[in-house]
Amino acid sequence: MLDHVFTDAISALRDAFEAAFLERQAFEEHFQADVLLGDLTWETSYGLPGEGEPPRVVAHITFDWPAWSQAAYRQWYVEAELERRPAIEMEIVLRIQRMAEPVDPAMLFNAVPEQSPLVGDDRLERAGLTSEIAHPDTAIDPLDFTTEYAAEITFEGLYELAEETVADGTSTLLDEHFGALGGWIASTLVKLGDLPLAFLPPDDND
Repeated sequence: MLDHVFTDAISALRDAFEAAFLERQAFEEHFQADVLLGDLTWETSYGLPGEGEPPRVVAHITFDWPAWSQAAYRQWYVEAELERRPAIEMEIVLRIQRMAEPVDPAMLFNAVPEQSPLVGDDRLERAGLTSEIAHPDTAIDPLDFTTEYAAEITFEGLYELAEETVADGTSTLLDEHFGALGGWIASTLVKLGDLPLAFLPPDDND
């Protein structure tokens, strides 16, 4: 396993999601490297258990480790000096899908807060809402007239790593900070799933 503070943060978040009884979505996890800029990106998706496929509500999480964070981390690693705290750029997209009808954006905004709980020294801020309409291709299936609706609410923020975390990946700070995030995502997905909306059946029940 790669010994790096970024992978330590990923492990801490995975543990937080498992503790919150969230279910990782199969084939939805990716770890990518930008060979030109040097950024690292980790993406994963979690939903509530027993939701079917695809789930009605799901959280898409993206962690970015930018090149400037790697430069700060390398300076500490080589010189044992931390002039600038490295940070992870975080994006969390709460998606409600498989809807049979469009949803009033005000209902979704009222169901989720404007900010996340504290994650380290900062909070994730709500960045906006996107609505989506998926129309069936009747040229492929002439009997399929089902229009599907979805909506996404995005939260964005920055997690600055404490010096003790950079120096020791086993620091409990990562578990404490991401533990709060895991519980918040789980409770928010439950709130979205409890909204009085009409949903299409999951694919595995068709």
